[in-house]
Amino acid sequence: MTDFLPVSIREALQVAHSSWQPIVLEGLRAVAQAHPAYLSDLALTDYLPTEGRLFAAFAQPLNAVRYVLVGEGPYPRPASATGVCFMDGAVGSLWSEKGLSKQVNRATSLRNFMKMLLVADGQLAVDSTTGDAMVAVAQRAQGTASTMIQALADLQGNMTAHGFLLLNATLVFRPDVPPVKEAKAWQPFMQAVLRGIADHAERHAVALPTLVLWGKIAEQLNAYPLTARFPKAVAEHPYNLTFIANTGMQALFGPMQLLKKSAQHTPA
Repeated sequence: MTDFLPVSIREALQVAHSSWQPIVLEGLRAVAQAHPAYLSDLALTDYLPTEGRLFAAFAQPLNAVRYVLVGEGPYPRPASATGVCFMDGAVGSLWSEKGLSKQVNRATSLRNFMKMLLVADGQLAVDSTTGDAMVAVAQRAQGTASTMIQALADLQGNMTAHGFLLLNATLVFRPDVPPVKEAKAWQPFMQAVLRGIADHAERHAVALPTLVLWGKIAEQLNAYPLTARFPKAVAEHPYNLTFIANTGMQALFGPMQLLKKSAQHTPA
């Protein structure tokens, strides 16, 4: 039953794949029980993402998920917030003549993630990720013989093909609500999602997906006893420059070759 949900949030549920519907609904019910006025108040305010994309992260089937990447929250710009972790809707092309495109450079987390991938791939030296080094990378990427992806949609497609659930610790952004406070309201939802993933894995006798936790808000998931069952890869949030040199992230993402067209595949 969805009668407890405001109409707009109930309608947004339709974006989620049918395999996620019971889990997402259970998460929303947990939020309503912990904070009875939260969802109704949320529906009366302006929040991001817009256009019914609140549950866009759950578009792919549950059984395709191999990694649960948890970020902080939506980008604080209407065009950028897509409901999918760190995928900036304002970004089209990844490259420019001078390196990364202006849109990528504006999306700090995405920019540093791209540079980390390039370091992991051996295309950039970790101590030289700006200036002429980026110009050379962009020239190769846009060359006629290039095998590298050209648009953000390609990067998202590669990550989806590798089984990434791209989820934010808080599903909404409101300029008048601190992200930490917003994330606290969504904690029951996140616990329900992780419980649903764990129960699904147990029922089907498959391995639990790896939790990839970026930043302090995402790391709060470690406080849930349930997360002890999941393999984890933890890092600072990608808006930190140090993320580019994070060897753990390089080891995790490097073999995936996410910046290459050939990276797209169908998970087993």
